[in-house]
Amino acid sequence: MSKKIKIALIVVTLLLVASVSFVSGCFISFSGSRPNLSLINQAWNVIYQNYVDPTKLDPNTQNQAAVKGILDSVKDPYSVYLNPQDYQLYQNQVNGKFEGIGATVELNAQSQPSVVSTLPGSPAGAAGIKAGDIILAVDGKSTSGMSLTAIVLEVQGPAGTQVTLTVTHTGETTPVDITITRAQINQSSVSWVMKGSIAYIQIFEFNETTNDELNNALTSINLTTTTGIILDLRDNPGGLVTTVVDVASHFIKDGIIITLVDNKGNKTSDSVNPNRVFTDLPMVVLVNGNSASGAEVLTGALHDHNRATVAGVKTFGKGSYDSAFTLSDGSAIYMTIGRWLTPNGNAIEGQGITPDDVLTQTGDAEIQWAIDFLNGTPFAQ
Repeated sequence: MSKKIKIALIVVTLLLVASVSFVSGCFISFSGSRPNLSLINQAWNVIYQNYVDPTKLDPNTQNQAAVKGILDSVKDPYSVYLNPQDYQLYQNQVNGKFEGIGATVELNAQSQPSVVSTLPGSPAGAAGIKAGDIILAVDGKSTSGMSLTAIVLEVQGPAGTQVTLTVTHTGETTPVDITITRAQINQSSVSWVMKGSIAYIQIFEFNETTNDELNNALTSINLTTTTGIILDLRDNPGGLVTTVVDVASHFIKDGIIITLVDNKGNKTSDSVNPNRVFTDLPMVVLVNGNSASGAEVLTGALHDHNRATVAGVKTFGKGSYDSAFTLSDGSAIYMTIGRWLTPNGNAIEGQGITPDDVLTQTGDAEIQWAIDFLNGTPFAQ
């Protein structure tokens, strides 16, 4: 089993194959009913002894197809089989390296894959992909009935290769084909700027470099003259649990950040991990419906510890965590292995986190609301 247990919305990013993860040394034993392996072996023998065209039978391909079929039967959108190439790309992303088109997607209310955003300077944006686009097909393969994970695996790929998306733009009905050349996406996971005496910090995801980037930001900010912090987690799909805990520890002095509950009901809590810069400045956390998993962990911890006012709209509601189990051929099973709770013991799976202040504003108007709130000036409704 990989030591990377992820808590993120793996299915929402086209930057690579997946997003986010929680680090743990847990081992999951299995004591429930098992599949009839003799039946599988029998079927295997029948196929290899009798199929009309033996040249089409490749043990590696059939092994991978069998594992994928088992996972597909679970019908869990966060559990997926990764072949060796996909697993390597996944590992690169966890390390903060991205090869893909630089866009994030979600399933809309009609269960269609919809583009949430494109990164500045990304291949997707340059090629004409826009927020709100519906992805109808990938290289001619219809996305109807496909899980987001499957779509991600179709879209991701090595830098320099091409992928063609068939999309409909918002307000239009005629599909268009857009060919995109994949690239290395060098995207910082943290950005910050001063807005008067308020520090505005945006975290895009929680990868292995995020905590260092945040610490550098807090070091660069003159915290003695800063009067408040806006932490923008909108559209953040999650990330590594150790990173989330480290990030939370810059703002929370002590106590539990997250409790993990495995498939046997065993609970393990991760507490504050003091590291470098700490601040107790007043905070507003901005969230939206695409704030998921690890972003919800941080939001829940800051809220339960009374460290921040949460504003925006209800979060996504991914209260599960996942892990990659490496197989002998270099492939892996990326699978949901448990649920997580906020410090106060709240489960958010399928529920999300409702903000303290539900906003009707969007975009920069939400940021202005947070500035006015921290400055003690009521925002005009």
